[in-house]
Amino acid sequence: MMKNHQFHLVDPSPWPIITSLILMNYTSTMIMMMNTKKSFLFYLTFLIMIWTTFLWWRDIQRESTFQGFHTSYVMKSMKYGMILFIFSEFFFFFSFFWSFFHHSLVPNQEIGLNWPPKNIYTLNPMHIPLINTLILLSSGISVTWAHASINNKKFYSTKKSLMITVMLGMYFTFLQILEYNESSFTISDSVYGSSFFITTGFHGIHVIIGTIFLLYALKRLNSIFISNYHHLNLEMSIWYWHFVDIIWLFLYISIYWWGN
Repeated sequence: MMKNHQFHLVDPSPWPIITSLILMNYTSTMIMMMNTKKSFLFYLTFLIMIWTTFLWWRDIQRESTFQGFHTSYVMKSMKYGMILFIFSEFFFFFSFFWSFFHHSLVPNQEIGLNWPPKNIYTLNPMHIPLINTLILLSSGISVTWAHASINNKKFYSTKKSLMITVMLGMYFTFLQILEYNESSFTISDSVYGSSFFITTGFHGIHVIIGTIFLLYALKRLNSIFISNYHHLNLEMSIWYWHFVDIIWLFLYISIYWWGN
């Protein structure tokens, strides 16, 4: 259908309402899993959510690649939206850091006027946390390499650097799971355990989401759906990954190193 304006009016789509219902169900099954220790419905809902996400992305890809609706004006508005989204994510983590410093700088009587609280054996910041820091810094370099390569029409280098970044992201997630398994405290151990696992856990979720974003950009690159002048998906994935890197640096310095 011809459109005589520069804006992209989205066609009616079932995915927003379906995704909302799935997210509500995802939260409910998570609570059920915590109370009943039965995780089948939780993982089933998670898989359905991932599947729905890819279907939604498929429609967006169709609009941009095959129907040509993503003009330069539309891409500019999407970039502004992504910038605002990253700012909202920054304030999301800011609340966790505020809570951490509030309790660590002035520990109250309930935790023995001490930080970390008594009988909390913190993790060594020079072991897995330091390795994960080096991994994310390296992934920041490789994803910058991918951005420079796509701008210079070096598609093989873009593919190679994206694969390196994705593997580093997966390796980071694996080491974080290993760290959680070896931890001597849990999320219910005082305010330290709550602050630690909520902050690092949400960051870990963001790493997984960023890895999926980059994987999808790699899939589009393999399908020759992006070029040196039209790679909005890849560019916004790179922005998101740099945001994840920066948050980890603050997290490592404040919680792992200073908070120890």
